[in-house]
Amino acid sequence: MTVEFPVADARRVVREALIEDLGGLDGIDVTTAATIDPAGRERGHVVAREAGVIAGLPVIALVVDEVAGITRGGTVDVHLLGADGDRVVAGQVMAELDGPATTILTAERTLLNIISRLSGVATVTRQWADALAGTGTTVLDTRKTTPGLRALEKYAVRAGGGTNKRMGLYDVAMIKDNHKLAAGSITAAYERIRARFPDVPIQVEVTTVDEAREAVAAGARFVMCDNMSPELLGETVAAIRASGESVEIEATGGLTLVKAPAYAATGVDYLSVGALTHSAPILDVALDLV
Repeated sequence: MTVEFPVADARRVVREALIEDLGGLDGIDVTTAATIDPAGRERGHVVAREAGVIAGLPVIALVVDEVAGITRGGTVDVHLLGADGDRVVAGQVMAELDGPATTILTAERTLLNIISRLSGVATVTRQWADALAGTGTTVLDTRKTTPGLRALEKYAVRAGGGTNKRMGLYDVAMIKDNHKLAAGSITAAYERIRARFPDVPIQVEVTTVDEAREAVAAGARFVMCDNMSPELLGETVAAIRASGESVEIEATGGLTLVKAPAYAATGVDYLSVGALTHSAPILDVALDLV
């Protein structure tokens, strides 16, 4: 599949990760500097140690290029043997590296950390996408991302077959329980947002059928049903559809892969799952010299 890779965000993450690992952009890998011939060249394979879905392969070239600039150790040729979104099996080689050993070894942990993390997110997302296949319901991510990695983790969700919700607090307004309480009602909160930010999409979180009706009557065209049972969700979906308005409906809260089909059967458009990013285990990926 083709998913646009966020290059600028990736460069920022790579730079910060290398500063952290080397102790600064003028830092050094003391082990490699002491043990490896600066003129030596090596070939390496980036290998999946377990089955999953790969994401983050473009990071390899970004990391080795950045390391080459920092260490002046020479450039590394990178040949990708797959694409983000591909399913991989244990032992599968996903990329080949050829170049100065000092550059490859200094770059190793940074590129593996990022690829392992993104591939873990893509793998979990694919499990949800597969569970929802054919239902008409799509899995969404949330803002429950690792600080500093949001653009990359949301990219990994797309690579895994999911869809991004809002990127942050700036691009979509979402009226949640505390906003309702502070403003006095769903309607009051909705009207205040619409008056101040007329062009920003508004989403409304609801927990009852009556709140859903109020949200739609106020003008909401995206309703998020929070922590509802499948039975209550079904009633809420029916009430919203009965309004005659074109409203997108999302279910969230306490969802699991086992429960996913029952929630999809209610007719919701989306299931949003924070666990795609906040609880995804890494995919075990290694770099082996060959």
